[in-house]
Amino acid sequence: MSELRKTPLHEVHQESGAKMVPFGGWEMPVEYSGLIAEHQAVRSSAGLFDVSHMGEFEVSGPGALAFLQRVTANDVAKLAVGQAQYSALPMPNGCPVDDVIVYRRGEQRYLIVVNAANVDKDWAWLRAQGTSDCSLDDQSAAFALLALQGPKAQAILQGLTPLNLKSIAFYHFAEAPVCGHSAIVARTGYTGEDGFELFLPPDSAPGVWRRLVEAGGPHGLLPAGLGARDTLRLEARMLLYGNDMDETTTLIEAGLGWIVSLEKGEFNGRQVLSDQKASGAPRKLVGFEATERGIPRHGYPVFLGEEQAGAVTSGTFAPFLQKGIGLAYLPSARASVGTELAVGIRGKRIGARVVKTPFYKRPR
Repeated sequence: MSELRKTPLHEVHQESGAKMVPFGGWEMPVEYSGLIAEHQAVRSSAGLFDVSHMGEFEVSGPGALAFLQRVTANDVAKLAVGQAQYSALPMPNGCPVDDVIVYRRGEQRYLIVVNAANVDKDWAWLRAQGTSDCSLDDQSAAFALLALQGPKAQAILQGLTPLNLKSIAFYHFAEAPVCGHSAIVARTGYTGEDGFELFLPPDSAPGVWRRLVEAGGPHGLLPAGLGARDTLRLEARMLLYGNDMDETTTLIEAGLGWIVSLEKGEFNGRQVLSDQKASGAPRKLVGFEATERGIPRHGYPVFLGEEQAGAVTSGTFAPFLQKGIGLAYLPSARASVGTELAVGIRGKRIGARVVKTPFYKRPR
């Protein structure tokens, strides 16, 4: 078994008393002061996450746009410099190799952020697509990545950067110093809250983390781990690759038709995705809430009547909503809001109901 990798913030996590766990080949903090406290801090004030395990690939050169149009589902041509876009890397069968975020850093320069567990797979996939007219560089070791999330995130960060953070719209970014260190400051995140993701040189990350914790203390900021990150993203119906989608689930089935741009021309999986957009997919990823006491978990069976119709892809007790929630694939004909179902939990079945998602939407 290979040794777990450590982020540039590993010593900071140990100093903070974080509980560390293996995740995607990395040793990562799962919690500091407790999952529920960290979750609630993000919803009410702010939380600070280390997500330096994510991968970053740079695509540059005169053929960069054409390459990205071929290998991603969304329309990269719509991006202005300083804008980001949620997308995916579809295969010919319409299923994703990974879901990604594409950042346009210059006229011919893009950054793709990929999931930590998929870095090697994504790199091999992209290299195999043919890059003769552009350069593809793995920049994962060049960045640490911090996520400052919550309604107080802007107030906390503003005193540490000369940027006017109000001027950065959702899914936009700017390059400017944070605590005197060069950074990409992106208004993106994975919690359903307002916030920022900070791309930093690895040796700058510990100092910036400590300054953010210090500045955020009076606002109620808490360092937060992977546990809270998972419950927060599920309340906001943000999908987790490997659970809610993978190489067997099409983007339409996963409810990600909104990132599939058929108008841009040919790309991997276009025909399958076009057909499913037109005629519908055989199954659909739905959100459900428990109507009886019990916590749905990943892998638990889901029943429609006496028939097992699927399994929970993600499930938890939602700390902010105070109820059991989850996601599951159901036959499209039986996936409408209000559909009654049951979840098998340790040999018993509890009632549940398909509901409109996201489960949680932040106040505007």
